[in-house]
Amino acid sequence: MAIQPIGQRLIHSLQSEPPDQTALVEIAQADPEAYRAFGITSETIEAAIAKRLQLLALIQPDLEQFCQQTLGWPSLPLETAWTLWLPLAQWICKRQIEQDSPLIQGILGGQGTGKTTLAIILSRILVQLGQRVCQLSIDDVYLTFAERQCLLTQAPELVWRGPPGTHDVALAKATLAQLAATGSAMLPRFDKSAWDGQGDRTTPEPVTDITVVLFEGWFVGMGPLPPERFESSQLPKLPWPIETSADLDFARRSNERLQAYLPLWDQLDQLIVLKPADYQLSQQWRRQAEQTMRAQGKPGMSDAQINDFVTYFWRSLHPELFLPPLTGHSDAPDRAAELVVDLDANHAPQRIYSPSH
Repeated sequence: MAIQPIGQRLIHSLQSEPPDQTALVEIAQADPEAYRAFGITSETIEAAIAKRLQLLALIQPDLEQFCQQTLGWPSLPLETAWTLWLPLAQWICKRQIEQDSPLIQGILGGQGTGKTTLAIILSRILVQLGQRVCQLSIDDVYLTFAERQCLLTQAPELVWRGPPGTHDVALAKATLAQLAATGSAMLPRFDKSAWDGQGDRTTPEPVTDITVVLFEGWFVGMGPLPPERFESSQLPKLPWPIETSADLDFARRSNERLQAYLPLWDQLDQLIVLKPADYQLSQQWRRQAEQTMRAQGKPGMSDAQINDFVTYFWRSLHPELFLPPLTGHSDAPDRAAELVVDLDANHAPQRIYSPSH
């Protein structure tokens, strides 16, 4: 008799009536790296699975409806919900309760990794766990349109918003500090459609009694690399699309500008990194998202525009250079994230681990 793939066995165990808790424990025990990353031990794994089953029963109808009606997915991805969303929400909740003050949870993910979607889903689950949650994106703290127009005269390479230098770091720091101290703040918000798509600040959103802040962005938590990585002699060794002296200069300046963000990253209590199996998947994912938008009659970028847009960000902070210190694959272990999620081409988690374990 052939052994069922783990994913198939997991779904079968969850859909049994009642769910096969013994099988679910055995499946979890087969991946100790993942359960340890969530703070679960061999002694507590049975209780953890029981609590996760209770949470799934509570939240599954809401998640099913949200995935189908809001995200347009055919159904709830039950395997991802079980292996990532639910234990991740429980892990965040446990940390918040332990520190007994608002938790600032960072989420890093490149173009198309699903960081915003993950933050929305986590918010829904955390509310069921008794938390009051707000979401803040690094996109919400861009400099104003007028400020970025002035910036262009000094830094013409910042033709698009997004790279280091295009944000109001002081505003972000003040907002997170207020949330951490009081649980209340006026959250900055940004309208990307203003000024023919160049974007501008819009009305802030008041929030109160917040216990968990989900702060997400494409380079949240990234720190600068040694300056010698961007010397002209290194150009042939740098990853595509850093190919010309102009590309190298842009990468060097972006690296220098990261220094100003370090005090902001210091305000994070924890950091999660969403890491694609291949960084170039971001281009594919962004293309799929834009094609969906165009199919719905919404404005979207062409494939050529997407290629230019995504490679622009790779030239700024290349994932092959800046992710290793956060994922435990460099000589800078002090900068590693608390949790890393490796994603396959379908956004499904393939490995979940803590670089410190």
